Amino acid sequence: MVFKIYVGIDVSKLTLDVFIREKQTHRKFKNDLNGFESLLEWLRKQAKTEFESLVICFEHTGLYSLPLAMFLEKNNISYSMLSALAIKRSLGITRGKNDYIDSKRIADFGYRFQDVISLTKLPASDIFKLQSLLTLRGRLSVILGRFVVSKTEAIRFMGKETIPELFLTYDNMILTTKQQIKSLENSIKDIIYNNQDLRRSYGLITSVKGVGLIVASYLIVYTQNFTRFSNWRKFACYSGIAPFDYQSGTSVKGRTKVSSIANKQIKKLLHLAAICAIHTDTEMIEYYNRRQSEGKHKMTIINIVRNKIISRVFAVVKRGTPFVDIKKYAS
Repeated sequence: MVFKIYVGIDVSKLTLDVFIREKQTHRKFKNDLNGFESLLEWLRKQAKTEFESLVICFEHTGLYSLPLAMFLEKNNISYSMLSALAIKRSLGITRGKNDYIDSKRIADFGYRFQDVISLTKLPASDIFKLQSLLTLRGRLSVILGRFVVSKTEAIRFMGKETIPELFLTYDNMILTTKQQIKSLENSIKDIIYNNQDLRRSYGLITSVKGVGLIVASYLIVYTQNFTRFSNWRKFACYSGIAPFDYQSGTSVKGRTKVSSIANKQIKKLLHLAAICAIHTDTEMIEYYNRRQSEGKHKMTIINIVRNKIISRVFAVVKRGTPFVDIKKYAS
């Protein structure tokens, strides 16, 4: 869709810096509901056109940009949440920055790349809930790991009898954190089981060896229940497990490797899924051992297994039937 007006917004914790490219005008608003209302009123006066001819572009800044996105969607205003890295790399050599300049650069980026940027639509309510619960679970898992490591190190160097109160507190914190994680996992299951579409996808993808509750939940969230990516290769690229060539002419010939530009969270989870599959899936075990005997590097094989898991996941969802382990039926 072609728009007549491109608006760039630099989102911060307390304020919104707004720049209208076609009018070359700028204004600052509060990052709250009253500020959003004032923003719409100002845009209506400045743009002097219907909101159908206007698109608002801003960086994805997590919680800070979420209320704005929800407000725009509620009012049926087109918007695009952009990658900060994509904007930065499009600028070339730059000097200095401030909120005004950033909002102008975002508006210019939206106009220059209007043929490739896509309009944003927030995920369905249940997927949004899953994402919030998974984020909190991830933070609790990090905290749990720190408690366990600290306790282990204290026992190693101090002895458990030295300060019994210290280790009692460690035990209580570890137990409480585990209980909270378990409670979040139960809530995640409830959301999935009470939504017919999510329950169907979950049942299909967990039939793939190596994919459990957490990996499956993250896959559902990041693919927006397998509607965000048209095929598994695009998701593999997004996850940072797709290999790319590195060569130029006859003088530059590097080894094929994955890109560091990736969703590190899903990449880590797919690594764990691959390790699990290598130990539980007969076909993957045979494949891993065969490639190792051929001299293939361990991490290269694991990355191939990660890709195999993703291709299987997308295949079962597209086909609508669970994964079948044909090795079980081989004589």
